[in-house]
Amino acid sequence: MKRLLLSTVPALVAACACGPAMAERIANPIALFAGLDKITGVTTSFEIPIGQERRFGSVIVKPDVCYTRPVTEEPKTTSFVQIDQVEMDNSRKPIFSGWMFAESPGLSAMEHATYDVWLTGCRDPNAPPPAVETAPAPDTGAQPEQPKDNQPED
Repeated sequence: MKRLLLSTVPALVAACACGPAMAERIANPIALFAGLDKITGVTTSFEIPIGQERRFGSVIVKPDVCYTRPVTEEPKTTSFVQIDQVEMDNSRKPIFSGWMFAESPGLSAMEHATYDVWLTGCRDPNAPPPAVETAPAPDTGAQPEQPKDNQPED
């Protein structure tokens, strides 16, 4: 009994330790957003460098980080965002501070009486382009098949 227990414990420990491997997140220098002006019905796409601010209507959007996963992993794009409303006296009032998820914009968008803002992605202009599979080049040495004139058709 003791021998059986000793032989199964390492197997159980190995089974528990083997979970799905999580890829490291990739920090990107630019966050991509979309904003809706509810008065005019116009949706605007804009990008903001990390740590900088951009005004959209009467709100100021500032992303602190923007993370993605490698292309081999399931998409998971997140950004920690702070949004302030500019008051009539040019003072600022914080109205949103938290994580936004590009794959679930309805879960984490900033909803305002006049403006909605949500994360659409992250971008790194210095990153190498993703690898693209290409079809093999056609064999140019082979002769094309000639039609056979004397063969009856089916």
